[in-house]
Amino acid sequence: MTANSPANIMVELEDAVAACPQDRCARILDGILQLLTGSSDRSQELLANVVDGILLRLTERVDARALVQLGVALAELKVAPPATLRRLASNDDPAVACPVLVKSQALSTSDLETIAISGGERQQLAIATRACIESPLTETLIRRGGRTIHLALISNAGARFSDAAYVALLETCASDDELTKALALRPGTPDPVLRKLLSASPPPNVGAEPTSPPVPPSQQASQMPELPGPAAYASARPEIVALNRIGKLNDSTVNRFAIRGETANLFTALSVLSGAPIEIVERVMTDEDCEGIVMACRASRLNWQTTLAVLSNRSGIRLSYAQRKRAQHLFETLLLSTSQWTVRWGEIAARAGTGDPALRTAKSGGNR
Repeated sequence: MTANSPANIMVELEDAVAACPQDRCARILDGILQLLTGSSDRSQELLANVVDGILLRLTERVDARALVQLGVALAELKVAPPATLRRLASNDDPAVACPVLVKSQALSTSDLETIAISGGERQQLAIATRACIESPLTETLIRRGGRTIHLALISNAGARFSDAAYVALLETCASDDELTKALALRPGTPDPVLRKLLSASPPPNVGAEPTSPPVPPSQQASQMPELPGPAAYASARPEIVALNRIGKLNDSTVNRFAIRGETANLFTALSVLSGAPIEIVERVMTDEDCEGIVMACRASRLNWQTTLAVLSNRSGIRLSYAQRKRAQHLFETLLLSTSQWTVRWGEIAARAGTGDPALRTAKSGGNR
């Protein structure tokens, strides 16, 4: 056996660590890191197991700066000394723990769950930003963490959400508009969850009349923001057309335009999908009646979830529970072909807001 073999190095390290000053411990620690980071996967695995005990002793005798450096280095390894890694990840100092919690692939889901339960918010936030989070860990973070953790998980595309996680978040979203919006915008949020988020809960006495009088249509119209100008449409159209060309102008995209209040993008998307002029889209979107919008969305081959998002996010016009139910009934019973829908809602839009007596006749035939 040569003098420089790993076995001989380990024996020498064991003897040295038994009683050595702090600065020498730091040098030994640096040497071990060089062995771990410079070896092949197989020898790295062997070294990780052999040096784990030595590293544990060293972590007790070096300062916080050395521990931070150790954590950053070990976090990059696919195979790392397990006991040492857990000790660093569980450290009360976030500067030591967080680099390991964010990046280390060698920590198990069980290890991370334990730390999520016992650690502070910064440690929980570090776990919530990992590239991949299994659903049991997501549930633990939702149960133990606060609003900051919830927002981090929702914005993390690598976090997997179980049915139980969605149920827990829905309870929190009921009193938090920002969480509601974030979850609604998250790609992959299931349709049933999105419907619950977008559908405002009716008052306890659904059949009762509202205590305050409804806002007159004339006042509703005055509350509407200024419509996008030609320049805004011209700017939005190239991207919308490109999305449509590659099949990305879909329910998810239109839904996000509606929730984010991206009016120029939303109106242009409906125009491109339905083939109707932008002027007609503007008219149905600013009409106090919702039938034109429902038909526009049907003509655009959008689903009810997206249609509801469009209806629920029009500035200045708020639908009552009865109006939403009526809109859904119209959507579900409108069985004409797409070309017929386009003609039908186009005719309605052309007459919308003009007081044309033919408008009622056109509407009455919308679901035949």
